[in-house]
Amino acid sequence: MKMPKLVWLLIIGMAVNVTGASFIWPLNTIYIHNELGKSLSVAGIVLMLNSGASVVGNLLGGKMFDRFGGYLSVMTGILIALVSLVGMVMLHSWPWYPIWLILVGFGSGIVFPSIYAMAGVAWPEGGRRTFNAIYLAQNLGVALGAALGGFMAVISFNIIFIANLVLFVVFFFIAFFGYREADNLHKDRKVEEVKEIVDKSRFNALILVCVAYCLCWIGYVQWQTTISSYTQTIGISLQQYSMLWALNGVFIIVGQPLFRPFVRLIEDKIKTQIAVGITIFIVSFVVTSFAESFMMFVVGMVILTIGEMFVWPAVPTIANMLAPEGRVGTYQGIVNSTATLGRAIGPVVGGVVVDLYNMQVMFVVMIALLIVSFLFLKVYDKGLEK
Repeated sequence: MKMPKLVWLLIIGMAVNVTGASFIWPLNTIYIHNELGKSLSVAGIVLMLNSGASVVGNLLGGKMFDRFGGYLSVMTGILIALVSLVGMVMLHSWPWYPIWLILVGFGSGIVFPSIYAMAGVAWPEGGRRTFNAIYLAQNLGVALGAALGGFMAVISFNIIFIANLVLFVVFFFIAFFGYREADNLHKDRKVEEVKEIVDKSRFNALILVCVAYCLCWIGYVQWQTTISSYTQTIGISLQQYSMLWALNGVFIIVGQPLFRPFVRLIEDKIKTQIAVGITIFIVSFVVTSFAESFMMFVVGMVILTIGEMFVWPAVPTIANMLAPEGRVGTYQGIVNSTATLGRAIGPVVGGVVVDLYNMQVMFVVMIALLIVSFLFLKVYDKGLEK
C-alpha cells in the first residue's frame, strides 16, 4: 500500500515540529532552576501548568478537528504556539518564560491530535503503520533536537529559543501549503452531522486503555524529571544526559527493521503489543534502579526504548479503531491528553516519593503502577462486541 502524499507531509511536519520542541523540553527544569534561579518545586509547578495547558489544547484540538476539519485546527494551534515562541525569544526572564511555556503547551496541544486524526482519515487502511510512521517522525525529532539542544545550551539558551522559533516557522509553511487537502477528506465527517451515539462501550473501552496509557507515561516521564536530576548528582554531565534522549530517538529509527518481524507476528494483536511493551518498561526500571554509571543508564534507556516502540504507536491505533464516525478527532484528543496528563502527574508523584523516601522507593512505586496498568489493559475490551 502506497502512503498518501498528505500522510508524508504530516510525517515531515511532525518531525520538524518535534525537533524544535526537543531543543528545550529536556532542559526546561535546568533552565528554570539554574538560569532563572527558581526552586525545583517551582520548576515542577511550571511544567505541570505547561502540561495542563496541553491537556486542554488536546481536547480542544480533537473537538475542533471533528467540527471544523484538520486544516483550521492545526493552523490555529500553530499560530498560538508561534506567537508564544516569538515572545519567548524576546522575553525569557521570569515571569515571562513560564507564561510563554504555558501558551506553547496549549497551542501545541491543539496540533497533535489533529495530526493523528488527519493521518487516520487520510490512510485508514494503513492501520498501525500510519501511526507508527508519525511516531517515527516524532522520535527523529527527539533524536535531533535533544542532541543539538544539549550542545547549544552550553553556548547559550538564547540560541535554543531562536532555533525552536525558526523550525516552527518552517512547520507553519508546511502546514499552510500542505494540509489544505485534509478538509476535502473530512468534509463529510463533521460531528454535527453524526447521530448521537447510544452504545457507550467503545468510549468506555477507550477510557480504560487510556488509564493504562497514563500510568505508563507517569513512569516514563521519570526519565525526564527525577532520573535526570539524579544523574546530575552522580556526576553525569548535561551533554551525556542529552545524549541519552538522542540515543532514544536514534535507536527507535534504527531498531525498527530489527523488531519488525516480531511486531508482524502480533500485528493484529494490539492488546498483546501493549502488554509486551509494559513488561519491557518494568524490566527497564529494574535495571535502572541499579545504575550508577553512564553506561548502565544507556542500557536502561535502550530497554525503555524497546518498550515504547510497542506501546506508543499502539494506543492511537486502538483509538482510531474504536472511534465512531465523526469522532476520530475527539478520540485522538483524549489519547493525547492522557499522555500529557501522565507527563503532568509524573513529575509531582516522582518528586514527592523521592523527597519523602529515596530514588529506590521511586523505582518500586513506578514498577507497581506499571503492574496496575496491566489490569486496565486486560479488561478494556471486555464490553466490546466481537
